[in-house]
Amino acid sequence: MQIQTHQFARGLWTPGLLEKSFAPQWVLAFGAREVLGQNIASIRAAHPLALISACSTSGEIAGDEVSDGTITLTAVRFESTQIRQASARCASTDDSAATGETLAAQLNGEGLRHVFVLSKGLNMNGTALTHAIQSKLGQGVSVSGGLAGDGANFQTTMVYAQDQDGDDLVVAVGFYGDAIRVNSGSFGGWQTFGPERVVTAAEGSTLIQLDGKSALNKYKEYLGEYTGTLPSNALLFPIQITPKGSDRGVVRTVLAIDEIAETMTFAGDVPLGATVQLMRSNIDSLVDGARTAAAQTIEGMASADLAILVSCVGRKLVLKQRVEEEVEAVLDIVGNKTVVTGFYSYGELAPAATGQPCDLHNQTMTVTLFSEMV
Repeated sequence: MQIQTHQFARGLWTPGLLEKSFAPQWVLAFGAREVLGQNIASIRAAHPLALISACSTSGEIAGDEVSDGTITLTAVRFESTQIRQASARCASTDDSAATGETLAAQLNGEGLRHVFVLSKGLNMNGTALTHAIQSKLGQGVSVSGGLAGDGANFQTTMVYAQDQDGDDLVVAVGFYGDAIRVNSGSFGGWQTFGPERVVTAAEGSTLIQLDGKSALNKYKEYLGEYTGTLPSNALLFPIQITPKGSDRGVVRTVLAIDEIAETMTFAGDVPLGATVQLMRSNIDSLVDGARTAAAQTIEGMASADLAILVSCVGRKLVLKQRVEEEVEAVLDIVGNKTVVTGFYSYGELAPAATGQPCDLHNQTMTVTLFSEMV
């Protein structure tokens, strides 16, 4: 596997886009929404034969650095692995599952080993999307990826392919053959606090009532002084949702609130009967969570050529100027020979543990490791 990285910052590419030592098959780009939009034509022109997968972010990861207002581009050429890209448009949250089925149908085929997904970040039910993809591909195919970001603005996210782009686009890349090795995993580092509440009214990804009372009002009671700038402050206080009959909870962050209906909308499903508990964290536990995610992911792999990190914008807001520490924690595990790229997102797609199907997560660090046996 050959890999070359480029970074766009302060109006310049380093190295230049035309300074290429090989012809890549896959170009992966993560960038601030406006900056990426202004430069996507140049990226396409410089790589006319490559599959291009790109999205807007809430921060860019390149090596051990985290930046804003830049683009990190990773060009990859495989030795013995075939790749194929699929795309579909998702007009509304209700179309999330159908979008996943469309992508899976385009990619399903002999030798498929892994699917990496970049999805629009708003008006998307990530749970329905990932479950649909995973169910159509089967348990033998792993899935990972992330939802595009837009800083902490929650206004518009963008996804790009070779000849398509839009705030409604989802792209997925399939990796085929016996040579490719892909492991992915995730971990948070958040702790629950306060009483457990039961979801008594919900529709899809919209939470309406907890214990028979307004979910939004109950949430505001806990946030106190932090309620003034919802939904952005909700990134600091996610909730854990544990479906009825399950012993495994998932972390969810509020994407939108409706003051009139007194509801809260999340990036994934909120099932009736589930228990809900508020969460909080600190810098050390988040960094330890990133280290745990890397350690779980690299288990069973001798080494990795490429690591794609997808972490949540909420973690970035908590970590602040120490945000690079969670990336450094991953590097401590995967090693300096691994090329590291990634972005801060509105949702992370990965298994909760090795061997489990892909799921939507919020407030986690997810790691996808690629290596190729030649």
